[in-house]
Amino acid sequence: MRIAVLAAMLAAALTLSAGSSWAQDPPGDDTSAFDDFPLEQPLQHPQWLKESFLFLKDDLQQAVSNGKQGIIVYFGQQRCAYCKKLFDVDFGLADILTYTLRHFDVIPVDIWGVEELTDLKGQVLTERDYALREGTNFTPSLIFYDAQGREALRLRGYYPPYQFRAALEYVADAHYKDETFGDYLERADPTLTCESGELNPEDFFSPPPYNLDRSQIPGERPLVVFFEQSDCHACDVLHSEPLHEPAIHRGFEGFDNVQLDIWSDTPVVTPDGHRTTAKGWARSLGLFYTPSILFFDERGHDIIRVDSVAHFYRLRSVLNYITSRGYLAEPHYQLWRASSGF
Repeated sequence: MRIAVLAAMLAAALTLSAGSSWAQDPPGDDTSAFDDFPLEQPLQHPQWLKESFLFLKDDLQQAVSNGKQGIIVYFGQQRCAYCKKLFDVDFGLADILTYTLRHFDVIPVDIWGVEELTDLKGQVLTERDYALREGTNFTPSLIFYDAQGREALRLRGYYPPYQFRAALEYVADAHYKDETFGDYLERADPTLTCESGELNPEDFFSPPPYNLDRSQIPGERPLVVFFEQSDCHACDVLHSEPLHEPAIHRGFEGFDNVQLDIWSDTPVVTPDGHRTTAKGWARSLGLFYTPSILFFDERGHDIIRVDSVAHFYRLRSVLNYITSRGYLAEPHYQLWRASSGF
């Protein structure tokens, strides 16, 4: 009873703070399916981004002195289609932009930039080195820092307005102090945890039982784990579009592939040998978006994860990174992309 009342109160608060239903996104806009190839023309940053000297402690102090809850460091690149989607779709909605600027200053960082940046602890490094240190494999990446300079939330990649609104409110209302972002979403929208339904099938998915343990005996091939759920439009798009492209389909056929329902109690032995459930494993990994695709090597070590919107170009690039064994020589995916021409 208490949880139900809390969920109702939270949903009402979210509706009021956004000025409209937080799940109400622009009609006809499909954020899961778009041309994600690099932009032909460099992306122009909007004028509302903070003009920063890249001394983040000063940026934070200025934001707090102006009554804001903290700063958001935006990691992007000039020809990133997902970055354009963030600015055009998410920040293109008046309620999201207004709410963001009311509570945060947004500091842009070019992941290939050579300008000097001083982080919140006083370390001086280039924009590029800062981006590499923070593991911003996919752009746009956003790190939310609170008024004390503590990291409150990190988003890797592009998320539709629904999740992005929730992320803003999760930090601005200080829910990060008490719960994970996944738990916050689950409370705010109880429909997420509805009974498991049918998932999209693929001929390369391995059937249960899901003993993925590679800690003692290595696998013969890398492992890919798909976390999905029923009634998931983004999952439908993944299966009907990218996974139907012959090159991508063939790429996944070269791996051991497992599909798990992110909300199910299906028993799983994880690649490092722990017994849990699909839902328990997803929680421990901090997953909140479906589909999320996780890649592991033959010994069960985590290589990379795609836990945000991903379409043809991004998936193809990640597959090439794995199949070429690029991760063995270059653990930083972005550096591998730059050196390999992807």
